[in-house]
Amino acid sequence: MIFQAVGDGRPYPDHGLTTPKQWAEVPPRQVRLEDLVTTKRTLDLDMLLSEDSTFYGDLFAHVVQWKGTMYLEDGLHRAVRAALQQRPVLHARVLVLDD
Repeated sequence: MIFQAVGDGRPYPDHGLTTPKQWAEVPPRQVRLEDLVTTKRTLDLDMLLSEDSTFYGDLFAHVVQWKGTMYLEDGLHRAVRAALQQRPVLHARVLVLDD
């Protein structure tokens, strides 16, 4: 299995980060795909196959760590692309909301 689990929605509280500028304050790091729980059940195939899918967005996926679990909030297409290329890690901005 690629991810720890496939979720449907965000179980964590609203973190207030809505703009790329706000997310840019969170430093990127490597995360293992097997440690992630997705927050989306579906993937837009156009985004997966697009060579410029990050042209207008953040280069890094967005992950929220809450209660010890890491949720992939944005960047599912990047994570699946990494898995297809047999890369076990993904570069992501990880926002820690743990108590």
